[in-house]
Amino acid sequence: MKQHKKGLALWLAAILLLLAGALLTGSPGRTESVQAAMRDAVLHDVNRIGLFGLGDVSPGLISAFVVTAFLLILAVCLRLFVIPKFQYVPGKLQLLLEEWVGLFDRMARGSSPHRHSFLGVYIFSAGTYIFVGTLFELLGLQGITVHGHPITLPAPLSDVNAAIALGTLSYLFILAGGIVGNGARGMGKTLKEFSLPLSMSFRLFGALLSGLLVTELVYYFVSLSFVLPVVVGVLFTLLHALIQTYVLTMLTAMYYGEVSERPHKA
Repeated sequence: MKQHKKGLALWLAAILLLLAGALLTGSPGRTESVQAAMRDAVLHDVNRIGLFGLGDVSPGLISAFVVTAFLLILAVCLRLFVIPKFQYVPGKLQLLLEEWVGLFDRMARGSSPHRHSFLGVYIFSAGTYIFVGTLFELLGLQGITVHGHPITLPAPLSDVNAAIALGTLSYLFILAGGIVGNGARGMGKTLKEFSLPLSMSFRLFGALLSGLLVTELVYYFVSLSFVLPVVVGVLFTLLHALIQTYVLTMLTAMYYGEVSERPHKA
């Protein structure tokens, strides 16, 4: 017991010494102002990465490639090595997979009981990509910009182009569901919601970007760069991953069920 108390006291003393040193020394100086750092976090027009000599791209595109490759490899491994071993009494991994798939399946059935099979597949794919892509920034993987500076790869959807692409894809999916399920009536109901892709895109982009900017602002100052960024970064990332996964999939399922539902005959 005494050894545990002694170890804890040493850890607390080390943390206090680091914090005191950071407060006394202040910031060592940066090559760019905080305004420039936050502007580049939004526009990605300075810290760009070369893509195999084909051109300079946003770091978010590199993150998107990494997340997509990871999800595809994970899906293949699960299908080949995990799913064939499913049992009647599920283990922890099987229970986790069943609950994750069941979450989106129940959402699809509740929003569109008349046409829910493909809806469940889409919102499962979109929700998984949003959740994993948002958590990706916690890994802190580094990339090298065209100017030779290291940069932490951001979440793919913190790039406005990726958010617009996902919002537009969800809108086109809703439009296709309306046409298949309800013909011209469904297409008309979908086209009336012409602002839907913009609202979905910028809601997703704004939520993820806010967490990125807060974390970037905290990391910018050395006096705040001990302990606090860990708490802020993890909490913001987990919160946005859960909320944005639920919001986009719920909106997609709700609008899909509305435009694809056939009118009831009297």
